Amino acid sequence: MTATLIPPAPARAHRDPNVLRWLGAYTSSMLGDNVYYLALSWAAVQSGTPAQAGLVMSASALPRAVLMLGGGVLADRLGPRRVVIGSDAVRCAAVLAVAALLFLTRPGLWPLALLACAFGTVDAVFMPAVGALPARITGTDQLARVQGLRGLAVRAASVVGAPLGGLGVALGGAPAAFALAGALIALSLPLLLSVRVRELPAGPAGSERGATARADLKAGLRYVRRHRVLGPLMIAIALGDLGFVGPLNVGLTLLADHRGWGAAGMGWVLAGFGTGAGAASLLLAARGRLPRAGLVTGCACAAGSVAVGALAFVPGLAAAVATALLVGLLTGLSGALCGALLQTQADPAYLGRVTAVSSLVSLGLTPLSMPFAAAAAGTFGLGPVYTVSAAVCGLGGLVFLAVPALRRAELPG
Repeated sequence: MTATLIPPAPARAHRDPNVLRWLGAYTSSMLGDNVYYLALSWAAVQSGTPAQAGLVMSASALPRAVLMLGGGVLADRLGPRRVVIGSDAVRCAAVLAVAALLFLTRPGLWPLALLACAFGTVDAVFMPAVGALPARITGTDQLARVQGLRGLAVRAASVVGAPLGGLGVALGGAPAAFALAGALIALSLPLLLSVRVRELPAGPAGSERGATARADLKAGLRYVRRHRVLGPLMIAIALGDLGFVGPLNVGLTLLADHRGWGAAGMGWVLAGFGTGAGAASLLLAARGRLPRAGLVTGCACAAGSVAVGALAFVPGLAAAVATALLVGLLTGLSGALCGALLQTQADPAYLGRVTAVSSLVSLGLTPLSMPFAAAAAGTFGLGPVYTVSAAVCGLGGLVFLAVPALRRAELPG
């Protein structure tokens, strides 16, 4: 699969057919992911106890975290498009195989656990490659807009995916839902095959000829650590996510139960957050560039942390929905700008490894805060937990404001 050298895209990203083919493939793959997770949850609950179902749902986390950095090396060595195509093909085959197995027999939990482990393993390769691909399909001046489009795709997939998965379960049970997930992932393959990618420019590359994978990994970590923007950016991302994940996930469930909002009320709060985050992605997709991006990101993260803390103290459901809307807008804006800065500041030859470090921080380490947040809420109450979480989140904004190179970082115009 040979990469095709293309010139910088003359059109804006949302009008570039090459970017739109990539966006269609990414959206289809994310839709398949959402349907898959619902199908896996349903099948696990039907086949075992709640505790066993929880183990199946979490089985993908360990291989994903352990192998993520290696996945970044693979993306940089083989090229992101090739890795994304291979990852989607493997995921599609695994999901369809389990769908066929569940249709023919009732094998219990073991194929579901194996599927979850396989998904986690492939995700460790898929995520860094997905992060490295935009820099190879469009110009640097369009990467911020692509980041906004990607955020919109994620929001759309999360909104549409769950009803689609539920429809699949209603029509044919878990086998039909898994088959639908596989079909959606398969739809991304012809689109990805039609995407043209840019060769890396000649000159110093992120992988020396004959270097081992371990040497490449060390070179990538050294590159991140020494970079004047990327190093502090990773710290800011880690702090922001660490303070945000607990309150939005387990904290929100406990808060809705404590206030008597019920599942419907929690759904409204999540809808408010999703609307705000979607609006932030739309803003970045439409504008393409915000001046003084580093400063704006730090201010949005700091203000968003205050809104996160306020969620525990608002008096009623309507106020909570409005606050969640503000949280989504501010943290969505800061998150999208963090992604855009990562895309534009990193050398494309290192982008797979850089994305792997960022993904490991966001998806491998920050979820560990959830059990601690739940335990602390039971001991100290929700107010102190939200306050501490907001303070940690706010530290991410302070890193942006305190580090000159990060505060002055700009997006290409």
